[in-house]
Amino acid sequence: MQPNSTILLTAPPAHSRAALRFGLPVAHAAYRVGGGPHLFRANMPISVRGGLMALDCVGFDGRGEAGPFCQEVIRECSARGYDGILCDFEGRPLPLLAEIVQTLSGLTRKRGWPLYVPEAYGSCAQHTQVLISSALSGGSLVQRLREAAAAYGPERVTLAVERVAEDFYLPSPTGQGQPLSREELAQMLEERSPSVFFSSELCAHYFTYMSRENGAHFVLFDDAGSIRKKLRVARDLGIRQAVLSYPQVEDLLEDILSGQRP
Repeated sequence: MQPNSTILLTAPPAHSRAALRFGLPVAHAAYRVGGGPHLFRANMPISVRGGLMALDCVGFDGRGEAGPFCQEVIRECSARGYDGILCDFEGRPLPLLAEIVQTLSGLTRKRGWPLYVPEAYGSCAQHTQVLISSALSGGSLVQRLREAAAAYGPERVTLAVERVAEDFYLPSPTGQGQPLSREELAQMLEERSPSVFFSSELCAHYFTYMSRENGAHFVLFDDAGSIRKKLRVARDLGIRQAVLSYPQVEDLLEDILSGQRP
């Protein structure tokens, strides 16, 4: 029997207290690679200690030296009692960010801390957890995770669950849909009362509808059940760690956790 997934939440400062009440480790999304580079931080409640640092790179120009920046990161982790780092680096890979990952890998390994990195930086250092997104508009989640497990080893792969709610034109030449808010999705389901199906390949629910203005549409969305299914798919492949964004799943989290089964 497979054990339940080990779940890590990410949460910005405004959601930190709410996320902590679930008793799961929380990566505090209050940090950024700023110019210099220096560690930029948002205001965090003084009482919030422990968990992990979540670090993004929005607006970073890719210039500077890795060493001093990484020491800033470690000092902040020590001051806050963090025991891990999650690098939420989006956009094209930058050489300096790769160097930061390499340096942080050595520093975190010495301390016995996990270091989570996007797949684009997965080959930069061996002792990292590689984040593989669950978001797909085509293909198969099983195949996606199987390939990642073959490339990095299942023990290094962490499923980054992204709650999907998107409206696609049919056909969809770009594979990009229009994001839907929870309210928009709920309204669409109520007004159209569509027949909803489940895609085993995408591990998400979907329905189709016709619009007088622009023809056929395909709507893909998650609920607690489909997210639990993604976690089970990962576990079946030996991938037992998962990261969820608390603001994305706050209305589903209790159901996700109570419904986890080996």
